[in-house]
Amino acid sequence: MKAEIIGVGTELLLGQIANTNAQYLSEQLAEIGVNVYYHTVVGDNPERLASAIKLAETRADLLIFTGGLGPTKDDLTKEIIAERLQREMVTDEDSWKKIQEYFKKTGRYMTANNEKQAYVIKGATVLPNDHGMAPGMFAKEGDHYYMLLPGPPHEMKPMYRNYGRQEIIKQLEKVECIESRVLRFFNIGEAEIEDRLSDIIDAQTNPTVAPLAGDGEVTVRLTARSDNKDKAVVMLDDIEKQVQEKAGEYLYGYDDTSLMAELLKILEDREMTIAAAESLTGGLFQSEMTAVVGVSTMLLGGIVCYSNDAKIKLCNVKPETLEKHGAVSEQCAIELADNVRKSLNADIGISFTGAAGPDSLEGHPAGTVWIGMSFKEGQSKAVLVKLAGTRNGNRRRSVKMGCYYLLKELKK
Repeated sequence: MKAEIIGVGTELLLGQIANTNAQYLSEQLAEIGVNVYYHTVVGDNPERLASAIKLAETRADLLIFTGGLGPTKDDLTKEIIAERLQREMVTDEDSWKKIQEYFKKTGRYMTANNEKQAYVIKGATVLPNDHGMAPGMFAKEGDHYYMLLPGPPHEMKPMYRNYGRQEIIKQLEKVECIESRVLRFFNIGEAEIEDRLSDIIDAQTNPTVAPLAGDGEVTVRLTARSDNKDKAVVMLDDIEKQVQEKAGEYLYGYDDTSLMAELLKILEDREMTIAAAESLTGGLFQSEMTAVVGVSTMLLGGIVCYSNDAKIKLCNVKPETLEKHGAVSEQCAIELADNVRKSLNADIGISFTGAAGPDSLEGHPAGTVWIGMSFKEGQSKAVLVKLAGTRNGNRRRSVKMGCYYLLKELKK
């Protein structure tokens, strides 16, 4: 089955909201073997929506619509589709009763146009809306299937998951088992990893291999189709082995993990604590860390030492170190990491000092960053990182680089 997802709403075209619905539905449809070849977005215009439907019918078996089911005059999705299918609109009594009960319970005034939300296409299967008012629909006409879902993601996702998915599965002759695995890489660019994996990508059929650039990272999605899960997992294991042989030194985790999550996992497993001294990152490392539940057993605290005076007074950096080497230096980074670790009696100390940008600092170009690492058991060191982004991009990237280099040290 081939599908096209059509987002309806002028607000999508104006960029007022992102079309996350299409991303979600594509992922969900892939899991049951439905191929999505097109995403379409059309405004609240009846002529353009009708044209989009006609075009989609030429290239897809299943048309899934999100949005345009509400009570206002610009909510036209079901009316235009009903016209296309030459069917009348009828009131779904269960939905209408639910709408009336909602207004009665909340004590709000119900305008007459709210009944419009209970209108459905005659003959369609009604998809209940457990988190809103307007129901969804699933209809068949000739060789095509039409699914109508609400626009708000908090309504659309559970409706599809609880009701819509099963309606599609009923129409499939065979439901394939599709397993995916996301490999996460860091400190390697999309172009380089694609070059390393070029022979695997060129030869791919099943499983498929798809590199994707992210926020300073690269992911590779592996997807295998089979008639059962065990076979699909074996296929994924085999293709992952090939990928790791080409770029395994940059692999740090799987699926929805992050560099920070992986770092905290190791710290927790080894019952280790950490403290941070942050100059250019201004507390961003600690902020990212404290966003994770359970971090209190690992992060003891830290110091934001933005100025040289703060580095001396709060982190005990020697004045002669700053005079001789400057704040953007290996020596300063190591002293910061050493001293914050010792002052908080942590197992690990990490520091960030450098030129975030856009201007140079102490003669060093923007993006020059030193990351210091100090260990209760082991030798202190600092790593020079050269970045080329915006000021805040360099700060975010510095935090990720800090996690990355600590992971490398802890895995030795």
